[in-house]
Amino acid sequence: MDSYDVVVVGGGHNALVAAAYLARAGKSVLVLEKLPHAGGAAVSEEAFAGVPARLSRYSYLVSLLPDRIVADLGLRLDLRSRSVSSYTPEGDLLVEREPGAATAESFRRLTGSSAEWDAWTRWYDGIAAFARVLAPGVLEPLRAKEELRGLVEPEVWDRVVERPLAESLEELFAHDVVRGVVGTDGLIGTHASLWSPAANRCFLYHLVGNGTGEWRVPVGGMASVTGELLRVAREAGAEVVTGAEVSTVDVDGTRAEVGYDGRRVGARFVLAGVAPRTLDALRGKEVRPVAEGCQVKVNMVLERLPRLRSGVDPRVAFAGTLHLDESYSRLEEAYRQSAADVIPSVLPAEMYCHTLTDPSILAPDLVARGWHTLTLFGLHTPAALFDADNDGLRADLVRRYLAGLDEHLLDPVEECLARDADGRPCVEARTPLDLERELGLPRGNIFHDALAWPFAEDDADVGRWGVETDEPNLFVCGAGARRGGGVSGIGGHNAARAVLERS
Repeated sequence: MDSYDVVVVGGGHNALVAAAYLARAGKSVLVLEKLPHAGGAAVSEEAFAGVPARLSRYSYLVSLLPDRIVADLGLRLDLRSRSVSSYTPEGDLLVEREPGAATAESFRRLTGSSAEWDAWTRWYDGIAAFARVLAPGVLEPLRAKEELRGLVEPEVWDRVVERPLAESLEELFAHDVVRGVVGTDGLIGTHASLWSPAANRCFLYHLVGNGTGEWRVPVGGMASVTGELLRVAREAGAEVVTGAEVSTVDVDGTRAEVGYDGRRVGARFVLAGVAPRTLDALRGKEVRPVAEGCQVKVNMVLERLPRLRSGVDPRVAFAGTLHLDESYSRLEEAYRQSAADVIPSVLPAEMYCHTLTDPSILAPDLVARGWHTLTLFGLHTPAALFDADNDGLRADLVRRYLAGLDEHLLDPVEECLARDADGRPCVEARTPLDLERELGLPRGNIFHDALAWPFAEDDADVGRWGVETDEPNLFVCGAGARRGGGVSGIGGHNAARAVLERS
């Protein structure tokens, strides 16, 4: 039986980060991925027959990947800033990437005064200061809650950590649309009311990446990130095997054996890039419950960008995050209905156009003809809603999302859609159940489970790195690690550090 220092179960981006660090440290590393390719959700594919457009079908933006990992591993990445932060057609609210006079005027037109803009500025200045404290420590041992509290302005800490996000929004902002634009970052991939602590945790993760919280576009699509990680892992000596489905993981604290495709390999350490619930099953343990995934992802290729009723240039409206039906009251109502197993009457969503920032994912002739991609991310659509009829509900929601967008357009979006080689419209969607089937995400949860605070709480035994399990030679390295989630590599880095400390 072959034996390695480390066997990594799953070949997502976190697994590749761990493999690269460990192989560079001289460890023998085997990565086992059941799909035909590495990268997990961080991949690009030509989704439509005969249309040369490489879409980021699952993960699509990068914020949480620390510059330190990029530098450590020598990743050749181009992560570009979008020209606009967000646009909300309900109220014609424009937020520049670096908010200035145009943003301030947009707030005044919407609300009738400068009060909301002043409150917005104070709020995000405080969040930025919080991010500058938190971000540098995500690649270090977990800090205690009380230690971090002492480094953050008390009012900001209280509003972000101790009190419901909804309470802060209602106190700071008067306008329903402004409250919603702020609050949506607390709900991406998280099925929760803005009154739930889950929203606070999600909000914090979405605003702290690299100390800026900026969500950037990977040039070449998400495959460029995975491709670089695969390159550096293999160049360092890691062995990455695809099409290898792991069936068992046996660990005893000192040695381990991993079974896959009728074979068994030995290891000193095992890293799990799969969800903790999946790891339970591989170990023959009772599987833990998991928070439901709750998002719908819609990918489109357009022959042209549609014009908006507001008159704003579509190259501005779709360059950043376009908020669709994401006012505060609509977000809360959609949660209440979906929590009661009712499909929301109004579907909050957000979208953006990758190709306005990076046209390289399209063939040159499509760029010359003015084609674009459009990505939509729908909120508050938990997995349970799809159990009875996944295909039927998926199709119905796509129709409703496009109809909701059309309310703000002069050109119906279906008239702008490209057609594939068979004459079908270039639009596809993924539900939580699709993500479970295609990527192995339990109930389609893109974070592998509910997000936890990125620090050690007073009463929580979460280990030194937040990657530890009940066995000293078994670590979680994926999104389910403490401080995991998103395309970050943080879980992979920290699991590698934990292995090296115990070697």
